[in-house]
Amino acid sequence: MALILYIDVALTLIFLGDFTYRLLTAPTKWWYLRHGGGVFDFLGCLPGLRIFRLFRILRAVRIIRRLGGPRVLRELREGFASGTLYLVVFIGLTVLEFVGLAVLYFEQDTGNITTGGDALWWGYVTATTVGYGDYYPETRGGRIVGVFMLTVGVALFATFSGFLANAFLSAKKQPSGPALAEGDLNAALREVERLLAEQQRATAALRARLAELEQPG
Repeated sequence: MALILYIDVALTLIFLGDFTYRLLTAPTKWWYLRHGGGVFDFLGCLPGLRIFRLFRILRAVRIIRRLGGPRVLRELREGFASGTLYLVVFIGLTVLEFVGLAVLYFEQDTGNITTGGDALWWGYVTATTVGYGDYYPETRGGRIVGVFMLTVGVALFATFSGFLANAFLSAKKQPSGPALAEGDLNAALREVERLLAEQQRATAALRARLAELEQPG
């Protein structure tokens, strides 16, 4: 039960952070609280009112239906990096919880990993491949769980590291604001010059035609 409580506290903090971000970035905070589901988001963060988290699922289903399948897939492709980050965090928490429960089931009688805190600490240290050695599985079932945690942990942290590297490199490749604005201004000026030249040519052609018509036949 302690392990589940620790995970629930972590999820509560994540939901509170999400609610705070949505509230601060909403164009109209009062509209978000009354009509945008903000009240249910806040109530779902409270420990005794977790049932309101179902409204997040219902809202996500409505958004998917309103946007349509092709547009949702396009949005996922465009925001693939951020979507991958959220997926990694979700899978990491899920794996950490179930692996902690599994290793605690096998190791609780060995005198090594006996509490939920020990299981979480062992799972996180194992996933990061640090391996302090203060907690380790002694039973066959616990070692099988450890192999699974090592494999999944390496993949998750490699994906997370790749996301951070991509974020830093993308920030360096993007041009600065003033340079980008100057480039847009130069392009607009060239377009205006082209339109003026075409207008001058059209005016000259029209004058020549009028001169031809004014000449006596």
